[in-house]
Amino acid sequence: MRLSLRTRRAAPEEPGLHGPVRVDPRTKNLTKRLRPGDVAVIDHLDIDRVSAEALAACRPAAVLNAARSTSGRYPNLGPDILLAAGIPLVDDLGPDVLTLVEGRQVRVVDGSVFDGEHLVAEGTVQDEASVAAAMEEARAGLAVQLESFAANTMDYLRRERDLLLDGVGVPDISTVIDGRQVLIVVRGYHYKEDLVALRHYVKEYRPILIGVDGGADAILEIGWKPDLIVGDMDSVSDRALTCGAEVVVHAYRDGRAPGVERVEKLGVKHVVFPATGTSEDVAMLLADDKGAELIVAVGTHATLVEFLDKGRSGMASTFLTRLRVGSKLIDAKGVSRLYRQRISSWQLAWLVVAGLLALGVALASTAAGQTLIGLSGAWFDDFWSSIRALFGGGA
Repeated sequence: MRLSLRTRRAAPEEPGLHGPVRVDPRTKNLTKRLRPGDVAVIDHLDIDRVSAEALAACRPAAVLNAARSTSGRYPNLGPDILLAAGIPLVDDLGPDVLTLVEGRQVRVVDGSVFDGEHLVAEGTVQDEASVAAAMEEARAGLAVQLESFAANTMDYLRRERDLLLDGVGVPDISTVIDGRQVLIVVRGYHYKEDLVALRHYVKEYRPILIGVDGGADAILEIGWKPDLIVGDMDSVSDRALTCGAEVVVHAYRDGRAPGVERVEKLGVKHVVFPATGTSEDVAMLLADDKGAELIVAVGTHATLVEFLDKGRSGMASTFLTRLRVGSKLIDAKGVSRLYRQRISSWQLAWLVVAGLLALGVALASTAAGQTLIGLSGAWFDDFWSSIRALFGGGA
């Protein structure tokens, strides 16, 4: 049970975790300014895998969640990832924790959060046992989520039937995609590793590079330049938006596009694509409608668990988009396996050495070969004497 937030006070000698607090109810916004040693305060029901990996990469002193990190709706992956990274997770702290002032030094003691001597909120410290128990309970309720997912899928199909079946509403763009392969990059599951594995593929096929919001920055970070940037523009940098790529702003179906104001302030030309669903869906539908020969996806959602792990009904659009794109779409991991070197460089080097040794033995066993070896040896002696003389070593 929770203790009264008004009566308990911190004792000066109490130990605990210390650090400046960073507060943002949106996890992806918080990770942009989170630094090692900070205390992250979020309001994230059912922490998903991508958010947890982004938090873990920032190495905060602790993560304080106003909401329940696992609600029991489905077995989300985030809490386990944070604990595996050695990051303390305090759960279900309530809205009071969001009132902490940005940058203030806070102390976390056994699930209690203190601002100086003032107790701000109390929650539950998560550990391996509690997370495992929550996951087991969530698996039992997975059937309900599957039913909800199916209902959302049908609703999306009714609303976006013309777009999915006939491409109605897809804007015209200047980037020529017809007959080309397309690489769509989302800053999601293992995107960094996949991009590294695709270096040979990109070098050989020169696909059209499409960055979905922050995926454009991922393309720049590896040393490439995006041809297209698609998204609602809430997690892409100004550097990416002004790199010369064509920009497609994802808008709501009613035409509202919050991202337009930002690109207009930067003076970036753009087109608007009104559609229900996620920005990665919009990128795939755009590439497919414009005649892409093949669509390679990096960091996107590919499995049912990943759809549910995103934690929103809009993932139904992702499922239907994959049905629409069909056989054109392949996951980046499949391409990387095709381009994986079966023989390592050192194995090739030993193969060359072995071949040269075999050739030398073969030559030495024949009269002509012995003559050739003798001539080669004499030439090498003359060459070496010339080099020594040139540098003052004598003949």
